[in-house]
Amino acid sequence: MKLRNILFPICLILQSFLSDGQTKAPENWFNLDWEEDKVRGVSTEKAYRELLKGKKSTTVIVSIIDSGIDEEHEDLKDVMWVNKDEVAGNGIDDDNNGYIDDINGWSFIGGKDGKNINQDALEITRLYTFLDNKKRNKKEEEQFAKIKSELDAKIAEAEESYKFYATMYGSLETIGNMLGDKPCTMENLTSSSSTQAVETDENLSSAVEVYRTMLYPQLGIEDTDTVDIPGLMEQFKGGLDYFTTQKDYYYNVDFDPRAEIVGDDYMNSNERDYGNNEITGPDALHGTHVAGIVGAKRNNDIGMDGVADDVLLMSVRAVPDGDERDKDVANAIYYSVDNGAKIINMSFGKGYKFDKKVVDKAVKYAEKKGVLMVHAAGNSSLNTDEANNYPNKYCKDKRNKKPFSNWIEVGALSWKDGKKAPANFSNYGVNNVDVFAPGVDIYSTLPDNEYRPLNGTSMASPVTAGVAALVWSYYPELTVQELRRCIVETTSTIDETVNLPGSRGAEEIEFKKLCNTGGVVNAYAALKMADKIVSDKK
Repeated sequence: MKLRNILFPICLILQSFLSDGQTKAPENWFNLDWEEDKVRGVSTEKAYRELLKGKKSTTVIVSIIDSGIDEEHEDLKDVMWVNKDEVAGNGIDDDNNGYIDDINGWSFIGGKDGKNINQDALEITRLYTFLDNKKRNKKEEEQFAKIKSELDAKIAEAEESYKFYATMYGSLETIGNMLGDKPCTMENLTSSSSTQAVETDENLSSAVEVYRTMLYPQLGIEDTDTVDIPGLMEQFKGGLDYFTTQKDYYYNVDFDPRAEIVGDDYMNSNERDYGNNEITGPDALHGTHVAGIVGAKRNNDIGMDGVADDVLLMSVRAVPDGDERDKDVANAIYYSVDNGAKIINMSFGKGYKFDKKVVDKAVKYAEKKGVLMVHAAGNSSLNTDEANNYPNKYCKDKRNKKPFSNWIEVGALSWKDGKKAPANFSNYGVNNVDVFAPGVDIYSTLPDNEYRPLNGTSMASPVTAGVAALVWSYYPELTVQELRRCIVETTSTIDETVNLPGSRGAEEIEFKKLCNTGGVVNAYAALKMADKIVSDKK
């Protein structure tokens, strides 16, 4: 699943509604420096200014395995990877790589007729269906019972939440229609004309009752204060859309777009020849944002500056609105490696696996070919040393867990200092998470030449991938293991006690226990270490 920080409990909606505009992240903060700017960015600008001026670089190809990229975006079109061995639009596989007209990348969630998957179910839902339709052994029976119990609870929660948000949204809409041009204050709602309307309209009566008893007390305002009904409706619409998606797609056991759209033999994990060349897809918001963080054109006076200044971005679609499928992830990795990517960014993840072996095999292939994998740790405030999170940096070799030597797992950092340094939503783990990087209010590219800040470990991962690309572009002599060392052994440590993600300040933890380096990615320090490693080789 695309790792967005999308949480919609009512308390967060109201907090967002009331506090909007009160705080704002410093512009370009993820590229700034702690000592100079008093914000824990990755010191990109300082590195360019003090270490890289006048130095030559070599281009690094970074694969963005995601939902798709708007390749025509004003800040990305000049840094998109182009397959020079392929002739655009001729319907021929000119370079014999198995993929026709793959000019900027490939989609493994599309079909030969040009259709593309947008929504998909979650892996838990697909596993339920798979196990429900087969003769189960004892181990599978236990797994099925566990999955069924969890899925039933998720479905019930989604249905209940959907009804709640639909009620809230409908009540606000009804009140807004009644008030017309009048501002929404409690005085206006209790005026004689409003009272008369409420008494003669059952729907309006219910709407006002919901507002008075459930919303108004939470707002903490005076009777004369004005409530922005359209603004509040927009917040609840986000929650309504989210739970609609959960109900209709994520946890819907009857929803499976795969066969109709992609048309592959899904149970054959070794199948490679499927998909299409539509690298934008029906919803490229997430992938476009991720791409801009890595390498949006720098110093062009447009939009924003990515981390790396000499990259080409390859778009490989494998992540729908729902859980990615292991077969597609594996093929996306193979495609990326075989077409020259040196770094692969993976801003996705899920709590269940279907075929981890096929993904592990692909990661091993990337490891053998010297390709760095950068993966977002996830947005569920979980300790992934204890909770499942896939894909991950461990290859199960018989009974032993062996970490890949080309993998970096990334948690999300806030721009706020002190106890609020780690993002409240970020997963963590002193063993499974390697580093933290900026992942809150990260301003980047969106489709149709737009820009907006987003939150998530999805944003922290491309910050790290961008730093890796920056280091490798100036020090191409580094092996993938040396590059990884430059990233993980030079973090800016945070020797402080911070809020445990998910606790909202109710529980504290030493930052060093959130990841195995205890620190934040630092481009400046990574470049200095790279310079020393390369110099020592001469």
